[in-house]
Amino acid sequence: MSDSKHMNTFAELGVPLPLVNTLTKQGLVECFPIQAATLPDSLAGRDVLGRGRTGSGKTLAFSIPLVAALAGKRSAPTRPRGLVLVPTRELANQVLAVVEPLAHSVGLKCTTIFGGVSQGKQVAALKSGADIVIACPGRLEDLIAQGHCKLDMVEVTVLDEADHMADLGFLPGVKRLMDRTPNEGQRLLFSATLDRGVDVLVKRYLDNPITHAVDPVDAPAPDMEHHVFTVAAADKSAVVIELAAGTGRSVLFMRTKHQAKKLAKQLTAAGIPAVDLHGNLSQSARDRNLAAFKDGSTSVLVATDIAARGIHVDDVELVVHVDPPAEHKAYTHRSGRTARAGAAGTVVTVATPDQLGEVRTLARQAGIKPTYTKVRPDAPELLAMRGERAEYVKPAPEAPVTVKPAAPHRRRRASGSGTGRPAGSGSSAGRAGAPSRGRRSR
Repeated sequence: MSDSKHMNTFAELGVPLPLVNTLTKQGLVECFPIQAATLPDSLAGRDVLGRGRTGSGKTLAFSIPLVAALAGKRSAPTRPRGLVLVPTRELANQVLAVVEPLAHSVGLKCTTIFGGVSQGKQVAALKSGADIVIACPGRLEDLIAQGHCKLDMVEVTVLDEADHMADLGFLPGVKRLMDRTPNEGQRLLFSATLDRGVDVLVKRYLDNPITHAVDPVDAPAPDMEHHVFTVAAADKSAVVIELAAGTGRSVLFMRTKHQAKKLAKQLTAAGIPAVDLHGNLSQSARDRNLAAFKDGSTSVLVATDIAARGIHVDDVELVVHVDPPAEHKAYTHRSGRTARAGAAGTVVTVATPDQLGEVRTLARQAGIKPTYTKVRPDAPELLAMRGERAEYVKPAPEAPVTVKPAAPHRRRRASGSGTGRPAGSGSSAGRAGAPSRGRRSR
């Protein structure tokens, strides 16, 4: 294992000058521990297994050696030389934001590949000779099956958030894709844990890997405060609104898509502009809402667990578990949206009395010791947590629904009779009130 204790800058670690210059322009000069630990080996072409908690800087740790290894040569159409596999489209976009400036500095092209959007632009990017593909397994397999992509020229493969891909059931697809890459290529695997079959990937695809673990498995950030606010069920909504009403950025987590959407609307109606992020949104809506949160147009994001590993926004001051997560790993990854890269942050779990036992178990499993406080909407502890109240923002009026006037009814004579009846009073109208078949409640 390389000794990097005294090498704190990217230049000292041997990062190529064009990449150093790009990082410097972004204000990135000194490395985070995961980067200092892994870069000497990954830049030397070794297979690396990197373990570190969420927010520790793993994305840059693999992006630098990936781009450095591919610099100086372009890829053939439909045959990328760099591949990054990720579990979610949010994470794919996050990785692209880190990789693309580095790649551009050495003349390389990147693209993302994931479902939920038209494949046309993705196919065009592959045909134009994308050097680095950042992909979710399902859509990439689809494009390979259609003949739009081949992985036989891949020189560097990265598996990011491998444990989350295992949680989502993606490992069979990951294995099929890895089997298509050349055995002699470099493999970099970054994960918070090695459970759920990730160890199988390590044994099968990494060649004598160097292991670097800079934090205990699933360790919470050291500068993160943890609190549990116990509330009466009748007070929960008002307490959540107070927590979201501060001037800093906050992320509120819900268990279901419906509740996330409902809470975002409720906050906006209360003068606290909020956007939601969950699986029911189209990709354009996801991008639009996340962009509004990143640029400060809104300071509150209401999300489900799908976003827990795909949001990288600086200066998130507060994470609120409005619904306590189902298990401790979800707690750790949700909470990791704050206190990123050495910054401080606060995490609050809102629990009704009947949820308190479940929350205590989660805290013990996550290795944290939160402060437990019983609060009402006007409690001093709650108001201190919120801080200065943000200015009230009047909600925009909803667009009026335009209803097309119904056509006037006309009477017609039934064929062969002298009696008339209203148009549409036949069998179809008679069925209008009958229960429809083939429809399921959502």
